[in-house]
Amino acid sequence: MLGRAPEEQVYFPPELVPAVSHPLVRELGPEGVRHILVQRLYQYLHFTTELESVAVLPVTLSLSRGQDDLRLAPAMRQDAFKITTDEAWHAQFSHDLMAQVAAETGVPLQLGESSFIRRLEGIRADMEADLRAIQSLVFCIVSETLISAILSDLPQDRRLPRAVRELVRDHSEDEGKHHAYFRSVLSHFWHSLSAGQRRQLGPWLPELVFTFLEPDYRAIAGSLLAAGLTGAQAEAVLAESYPAASVRASVAEASRTTVRYFAEVGALDDPGTLEAFHAAGLTAGLAL
Repeated sequence: MLGRAPEEQVYFPPELVPAVSHPLVRELGPEGVRHILVQRLYQYLHFTTELESVAVLPVTLSLSRGQDDLRLAPAMRQDAFKITTDEAWHAQFSHDLMAQVAAETGVPLQLGESSFIRRLEGIRADMEADLRAIQSLVFCIVSETLISAILSDLPQDRRLPRAVRELVRDHSEDEGKHHAYFRSVLSHFWHSLSAGQRRQLGPWLPELVFTFLEPDYRAIAGSLLAAGLTGAQAEAVLAESYPAASVRASVAEASRTTVRYFAEVGALDDPGTLEAFHAAGLTAGLAL
């Protein structure tokens, strides 16, 4: 399905993987860079599988069955069923493609638990008790309304295998519809909360944005080690390729639309919530 790879083919755009431009990685040669790019594709596909399975499907099933207090119209319940089907398929074809790429490239799969799962567990443990039940829905709204450069860039990159481009293109088309749906769900959800719940929940929103968008440093380090770097070298590459300021700027750019949606429903009218967004660097350039 992937086809014979031309010499110029890559499995993930190197421009979206800062680590491969680092001198220590360049010293590994083309094969080392190729190994890291294949691992980055695995990480993206594994993240998609985990996200859909762990974070999205439970929420869309709950919405479709009316297990909430949102008073959604019947048509929105039906749409939630359709999204459940879409997301299950995204998880399946991402999982299947990983196996195909591994068979073609010979690069072994290195799949651990995605960092967002650990971070969500930590957030839930620290949240006020009456917010824990709604954390899953909030994170689903955040993740489904964020704009991913991967979804827009990869389908156009003809250096990638056709199967990868087609998978991401199909995913992007579906996510465009899901984006609009969850923007609507956000309005229903936010206005279903009490004033106290809004004040409590608002300051957690930036952390949920970073949970989705921040690089999975552990997974990246694993790919660097597997490519041949030492532990000290991998730490240096991570620190120099993903400086905090650059990561924050990237997250702010990718989350701009989602932040605007929260502003539109009034979430940022609360001083504590607005300060949390300011402190996270998520309000630069926005008219609030």
